[in-house]
Amino acid sequence: MIRVMLVDDQRLARLGFQLMLDDVTDITVIASAENGQTAIDTLNQLDADHRPLPDVILMDVRMPGMDGIEATRHIARHWPAIRILILTTYDEDDYAFGGLDAGASGFLLKDISKSQLMESIKAVFENGKILTPRITKKLVEYQQSKFIFQDQQNIFIESLKSLTTRERDICALIAQGLSNDDIAKKLFLETKSVKRYVSRILSKLHLSNRTQIAINWIKLSVFTQLK
Repeated sequence: MIRVMLVDDQRLARLGFQLMLDDVTDITVIASAENGQTAIDTLNQLDADHRPLPDVILMDVRMPGMDGIEATRHIARHWPAIRILILTTYDEDDYAFGGLDAGASGFLLKDISKSQLMESIKAVFENGKILTPRITKKLVEYQQSKFIFQDQQNIFIESLKSLTTRERDICALIAQGLSNDDIAKKLFLETKSVKRYVSRILSKLHLSNRTQIAINWIKLSVFTQLK
């Protein structure tokens, strides 16, 4: 059973997601909050009561008090096992991308269908596909609009030297939004082998999740184009 927490300042939005997930047999909503601070308070209380924490949090971006970006940063630091999916609209993309840098595992559009919502929650829970082609394209545009510090990128380039050719291939495919199963099929590997490769990549690059692999790989591509 996948435990989900809903964080959105709009009660109707929380209710809508709750209703979509109510009759899903392997997903259950265990908590909800109207802003980032309330979400953190709820997690602290669950911890104090020794109750199960959510596996996945659906996190709105713009909320009064503590917004979704700051809440994501705090949660990713204190409860790194929790996967966070940023809830966004098309006109909030640029703002929401900060969630990836803060530690979120991916994006969901607020007008997502029930079947897509279920698939996304299950995929991120299993550490699978996290970036759609649209999001990947927008992420490149977002990184191009930012000033990229050369020394920071050089550090990542130096870290890449420790990767094998196969590991670099997998980094590139992760940045394209492919899941472990997709990568396995494309490279004629077993899924468990891909998982081992991903673990080694994370260790070598000192990163904590697949999203960070994708972000840094895309940053590297943009940096190379701008040189």
